[in-house]
Amino acid sequence: MSLLTRTTDAFWGLLDPWLFLGISLSCLPRTVLALFRKGRYAVLLSPRALQDAWFHEFWGSRAGPGIRANAGERVVPLLEGRCTGGSVVAEPMGPPVSGVVLEVGAGSGLWVDVFPKFVGDGGAGGSDGDADVRRRGGAAASGSAGITRVYGVEPNRDQHPGLRKAVERAGLEDVYRIVPVGIEDLDDGSKWDGRVEKGSVDCIVSILCLCSIPEPEKNIRELYGYLKKGGRWYVYEHVRCEYSWYMRLYQRLLNVFWPHFIGGCLLCRQTEKTLREAGPWEKIDVGQPPIEPWYHAVPHILGVFTK
Repeated sequence: MSLLTRTTDAFWGLLDPWLFLGISLSCLPRTVLALFRKGRYAVLLSPRALQDAWFHEFWGSRAGPGIRANAGERVVPLLEGRCTGGSVVAEPMGPPVSGVVLEVGAGSGLWVDVFPKFVGDGGAGGSDGDADVRRRGGAAASGSAGITRVYGVEPNRDQHPGLRKAVERAGLEDVYRIVPVGIEDLDDGSKWDGRVEKGSVDCIVSILCLCSIPEPEKNIRELYGYLKKGGRWYVYEHVRCEYSWYMRLYQRLLNVFWPHFIGGCLLCRQTEKTLREAGPWEKIDVGQPPIEPWYHAVPHILGVFTK
């Protein structure tokens, strides 16, 4: 690769986050207009509610599909157990996602269509008393009893219509349950019409969501408590730059604007460190995808934590 090509690639790579912010900003006028037309004036007077509606418009109509297409090359193999050291590999290095699954930050359902291939003929669903979960939409993954229940945690109710449609398209109405509260209320039956008990979850799936959860140290430790012994946490998250002082500085500059434009997302969180310190792990197999170049201002970790 020539010097000119490398320089051009680096230039556009460094510029890309600003273009992403610009796309988000372009969705704000459309969001405000839609709220006016629907008579949702109270949302316009609440900065947090307006940000939620704005992020829903931006993620659902503009950013989400592109993220889904690009990240799918890593997320699907991750859930199949085909990742090690941050790399996608041909053969399984561990079990696929199965059993009772907690999907954190389900959003509008970008990843719901991945779950049917893992759904099996499992028995009781979740800890809220659901039973006789029927297999819909796909066969169980090889060597696995398959998914019996998915709890999609999504407190932003603007995302729920899209999430319901995604669940219906995937044929997972009997398997997938939307949880309309935050992590801190998963086991509180007074806050929603169900309950997830501590130590009852086989797998946690978090895809590009831990960057925006409140109190990450507290809530990641809380999620750790829901995993059974031997349970697995499948992770694809962006993290703080660690590999050069100038990229750390550049990321911090971006982070001045990023959370205000991207639904509260914070670029500089040390998510891998927080996950490692959430509790004792039997095995940790995570890493940064090697395909990410030095000028990538939004680096990721990919892999599995086993309790």
